Amino acid sequence: MPVETALFFESVEQIYARVFRTLKPRTPVPPIAIRFRGYANANSRIQLENGQLRVDISDVLETAPAPIHEALASILIAKLFAKRPDKACLACYRRYLNRADIRRSLHSAKRERGRKEYLPAGGQVYDLHTLFEELNFEYFHGLMARPELGWSLRPSRTTLGHYDPSHHVIVLSRLLDTAEAPLLIVKFVLFHEMLHLRYPTEHRGSRRCVHTREFQRAEQTFAQFKEAKEELRRFVERRYR
Repeated sequence: MPVETALFFESVEQIYARVFRTLKPRTPVPPIAIRFRGYANANSRIQLENGQLRVDISDVLETAPAPIHEALASILIAKLFAKRPDKACLACYRRYLNRADIRRSLHSAKRERGRKEYLPAGGQVYDLHTLFEELNFEYFHGLMARPELGWSLRPSRTTLGHYDPSHHVIVLSRLLDTAEAPLLIVKFVLFHEMLHLRYPTEHRGSRRCVHTREFQRAEQTFAQFKEAKEELRRFVERRYR
């Protein structure tokens, strides 16, 4: 093959060395060790320890094209030195993670490798199975298939509920399973999470739209929408005192 048409393929280690030289031109490039790990998500870790740059990357990204590894290298090395990651690199990396095939791979990895721990749906005060069926018949004509339901292990004040599509489970904060939590706000939070089944997250390039316009319009059909939001706000404020 003529030299001028030869293709040069960099290893992932070489990509990280090149990006390191670009971001830290006055610092000698340390030995670099790359490991692809069987994580349950796309998280990656980087550390500079004993003169060696160690990078652990989710094996879901092992076959990613070179520009994606370069974007991730730029993000990780910037964070390592407390610098703001390049916006173009962030957008490039997020677009790749938002690809339908990569999302499927990540969901599969999370489902197979990640454990989802939560308490049974029948709580101390509220039974999520009963509340789900009531909301299902009132707002979804009884047609929504029930996912797994449960209470969180800890009474989180910041995340009152979430839907995990990988494990197909709705988990509400145990903070709501108390006599001090009005039934109205428990049903409202559960209704909000049920809407995530009806209106899944939309992926548009590098953007994730969790609460679409359709989602927001549907949320406002809750019978006491404004009252529930205000009561929920007051409940959370009382918990922060």
